[in-house]
Amino acid sequence: MSILHFVNNNCITLLQNGQEYFPKLEAAIAAAQFEIYLETYIFEYDAVGERISLALKQAAQRGVSVHLLLDGFGSQNLPRDVIQDMLDAGVKVLIFRPEFILSFPRRYRLRRMHRKLAILDVQIAFIGGINIIDDQHNPENLTPRFDYAVQIQGPLLIQIHAAARRLWMLVAWVHLKKRWINPVIAHPTNVPCGNQLAAFVIRDNVRHRHDIEQAYLDAINKAQTEIIIASAYFLPRKNFSNALKHAAKRGVKVQLLLQGKIEYRLQYHATQALYENLLAAGITIYEYGKSYLHAKVAVIDQHWATVGSSNIDPFSLLLAREANIIVEDHCFAVQLRSSLNKTISEDSVLVSQVDRQYLSRHSYVINWLSYHIVRLLHGVLGYDWYDGRP
Repeated sequence: MSILHFVNNNCITLLQNGQEYFPKLEAAIAAAQFEIYLETYIFEYDAVGERISLALKQAAQRGVSVHLLLDGFGSQNLPRDVIQDMLDAGVKVLIFRPEFILSFPRRYRLRRMHRKLAILDVQIAFIGGINIIDDQHNPENLTPRFDYAVQIQGPLLIQIHAAARRLWMLVAWVHLKKRWINPVIAHPTNVPCGNQLAAFVIRDNVRHRHDIEQAYLDAINKAQTEIIIASAYFLPRKNFSNALKHAAKRGVKVQLLLQGKIEYRLQYHATQALYENLLAAGITIYEYGKSYLHAKVAVIDQHWATVGSSNIDPFSLLLAREANIIVEDHCFAVQLRSSLNKTISEDSVLVSQVDRQYLSRHSYVINWLSYHIVRLLHGVLGYDWYDGRP
């Protein structure tokens, strides 16, 4: 039985990288009249963060009810005076699980708010993998991080609004901010906006623990011709990797676009430890090398597609709060597929079994040591995670 609630008559627009996403988000904030909910894992006070912060303050000053939810770990470097400046302007700011100097490494600390979501006046929403950070600039002066988001209009906004409001209320109660729980100001409607069938799916630690993973598995198990997955961090559980290998065995073309630049060394090497087994199953692997890969998207059979915040790793699938959009629409899927194929052909390197045979013993040891450290960390914290090895 499907866990998804698909809704028809939506208009879903694919946005690639911050250069397409941030102007749309800023324009929507400037046009908002009633309420704004914005959730982000990272809020960096750089050129982009400064513009978004200003737009939110201006919205609050003209009477819009503005709600900004930040993750306590991802946004811990956001200056306190910047937050206070937004509060003084009327922006309601809450921190999901704040980090403290004397915080101890307990299990709950890894349960982060990793969603990147905005909904404005229940007229337009944005969901994807893009944080509030200037992806045009990074320490190595590479090209922008490779990432996606979607702009959503239509009846699906009812579900998105309910989820954003529910999480805000939960965090507000925890922070004893009952007065920040306002009645619904902008009322959702079922007015059609397009002809696309889409579903909103989340992961949390209560009722939706495996919803995103199960949505992937259902689509993979039904795949007939092609699966393309791009994931910045790829450490699947056994059921996920087995589904991919079974798909390849029955003749489905399975392609993975993974991180080629070392951003987080432990995750990078742990993922490489799985390459040999995946390649042996007939799965094709590409490493994106032009910049940092931050995308979390997939296209299956040129009909099913997902864009969101969830990687295929233990953090996203077992710990964090995530949000994805799933679209069952040929035109949308073909557009995303075309973008991924262009990136694969122009900016990525094919990983082959022959190449893997010539890895030094040193690299082999580093990869498997990293992999076992990741497993150990999750085992110590009590999370069941099984990889895709035989």
